[in-house]
Amino acid sequence: MAAIPTLLPSEEFREALRRRGGEAAARCYQCATCSGVCELARDEAPFPRRLMLWAQWGLAERLAADPAVWLCHQCNDCTARCPRDAKPGDVVQVIRALVIEKLAFPGFLGRVVGAARTTWPLLVGLPIAFWIALLAVTGHFGVPAGLPQNWAYEQLVPHLLIYSVFFPAAAWTLLAAWVSGRRFWGLLAARGPRKKSFVAGLWPAGREIATHTRFASCGEAKPRRLGHLSLMWGFVGAAVTSGLLIVGIYIQHLAMPLALTHPYKLLGNVSAVLLVVGAGVLVANRLGDTLKAGAATAFDTYFLAIVVLVIVTGVLAEVARLGLSPEFAFGTYIVHLGLVLSLFLTFPYSKFAHLLYRSLAMVHEGGSEAETARP
Repeated sequence: MAAIPTLLPSEEFREALRRRGGEAAARCYQCATCSGVCELARDEAPFPRRLMLWAQWGLAERLAADPAVWLCHQCNDCTARCPRDAKPGDVVQVIRALVIEKLAFPGFLGRVVGAARTTWPLLVGLPIAFWIALLAVTGHFGVPAGLPQNWAYEQLVPHLLIYSVFFPAAAWTLLAAWVSGRRFWGLLAARGPRKKSFVAGLWPAGREIATHTRFASCGEAKPRRLGHLSLMWGFVGAAVTSGLLIVGIYIQHLAMPLALTHPYKLLGNVSAVLLVVGAGVLVANRLGDTLKAGAATAFDTYFLAIVVLVIVTGVLAEVARLGLSPEFAFGTYIVHLGLVLSLFLTFPYSKFAHLLYRSLAMVHEGGSEAETARP
């Protein structure tokens, strides 16, 4: 005789869902319109209907272990057509934020970033203050006299100082992401054995992420595909450029700053353009029709604001170095370093973590024997 599933409703989860902006879930009466219009839901496991039901019941454990939470791209076709205005796309967005917080390592950092509505001054201000203090302690807080006309930021903030901050920050971020990802992967495994190994499922998932093919099926939010693709490849290009610069400085012994026509510089500038375009599209979408874009939550707005500020200060720091006062350029650069550090440290806990969880969910979906709709 099959075991009877145990339901463990969480009043705390339902309260958190309501507080974060998912109170519309209470209006859902399971008509299945959302699942019927969703182009991304699998036939054998349609969503977001069951996610709405589990949210109403407060079944936090089931939601945390369901890949459908991440296979949803918030196209908002469901929200636009919901006869009860239950806003399924917005509700699932809030669920994702709560899952990130639940799986976060360590948990208190997940809660701090999850409460970005009130904690954003700390999340933004502390990294900037850290850089100001570090530069002051090491004797680099200020613009030295006699800077040459073609000066570089390395003359103000030594590369060794930057490495001493960002290498440990990157290591910590990878550790936190690894632990959180392992927790999520374990929850997915509990749903049933997989047909393929992680490595075998990684290629199709990576191909989908690289092209956002599924996103092209969205109706209401289709323009967001361009924004997401541009932003993603802009960050990839910026990361590759940073790696190439390290090679250029310490192996090729290139003189800094590089000429604007140098291949490394061209890659960096193209990446900056992609970042500006991506951020611009997403901001325009956020400021447009809320029915199509979805309701803005503090969790979502914080991440988008940090990304925009990183891009703006990065571009402004480069422009300022070429034509504005060194003092203004130096101040802009400090703010930029602080914002980048904030983006690094909050990666496993912010909306940036979608890259981690959605990738794992896609790998799982491609090689799972379990029915995603099982109770």
